[in-house]
Amino acid sequence: MKAPLVLLLMAGLAARAAAQDTTSKPAPAPPPPPAAAAAPSTVNVEAVLARSVADRAPQDTGTAFPDSVGTVVLWMRVTGAGGQTLHHVWFHGDDNVGDVPLTVGGSPWRTWSRKSVPADAKGAWHVEIRDEGGNVLKRIDFTVGQ
Repeated sequence: MKAPLVLLLMAGLAARAAAQDTTSKPAPAPPPPPAAAAAPSTVNVEAVLARSVADRAPQDTGTAFPDSVGTVVLWMRVTGAGGQTLHHVWFHGDDNVGDVPLTVGGSPWRTWSRKSVPADAKGAWHVEIRDEGGNVLKRIDFTVGQ
């Protein structure tokens, strides 16, 4: 009785040893799937520069202001950016002179920022509307005192 049991056990061990191939390498892991392309931005921005805002609407809009303007307002209407923070980044020449974060509460959403303009700050200005990642959504160039 022991002999058949021993033969049976030896046959089982031999079958396991024969089934294992120790010379082959494990199959390489499949390459990761390609990165999904970034979804196109669904944020739409309408923006104008103005001297003031009344009843949530820009007043006396333009792109050239006298050196006595005192304050310039960037008014914007945004769709598709609810819950995000957009930035109004103000430049005099190439110098960054202000960054105003504005949280968009819904869609559509109207908001604005003001920039004080000293009388001696003549020349080329621009303001950029940027998303949370720093991408420029819109740029508006303007001049003061010229």
